[in-house]
Amino acid sequence: MKFYSGFSLKNEECLFEAFLKKGAYTVSGFSYGTIKALKYTQEQLKLGKRVDTLQLLSPVFFEMHGGKFHRVQMMYYTKDRKKYMQNFIKTCFMPYAVKELEFQKEKKEELEELLSYQWSVPDLLELQSKGVNIEVYLGSKDAVIDVEEARKLFLDVATVTYIKEANHFLQLS
Repeated sequence: MKFYSGFSLKNEECLFEAFLKKGAYTVSGFSYGTIKALKYTQEQLKLGKRVDTLQLLSPVFFEMHGGKFHRVQMMYYTKDRKKYMQNFIKTCFMPYAVKELEFQKEKKEELEELLSYQWSVPDLLELQSKGVNIEVYLGSKDAVIDVEEARKLFLDVATVTYIKEANHFLQLS
């Protein structure tokens, strides 16, 4: 199994033990890592390699926000990176208490990609046509992404697991 971490995080894979499939042909990603997991899966298939399952845990989804949202987020990040990141992590855990995590130095370019990423239904359907089972996991209390709009988009192209009362980390408390 290959796992891609969320924005600025590392080793958070353990938070998703209940959901992760540990098979050799599974690719998983959390939040920002879902973009990387999708791209990796596409590359592997182009190389003729096998991927059975693509797991998208709390996938990035800001498609309903306009360019103003993106600009405001980038402005706050540029103004006070440390404060922005503290608020970002707090929001990820809402409505529950923040837990200890490991971090790596985030990159401005990654935040820009995260905020502006647009999912392509044709790309996801192409993966399905090549035998990839796409699984999406969403928490109903996720304060980071637009859960309802993500759910609508992914219902047509994936098996969607909707976890009541779960936050962005898919935790219940």
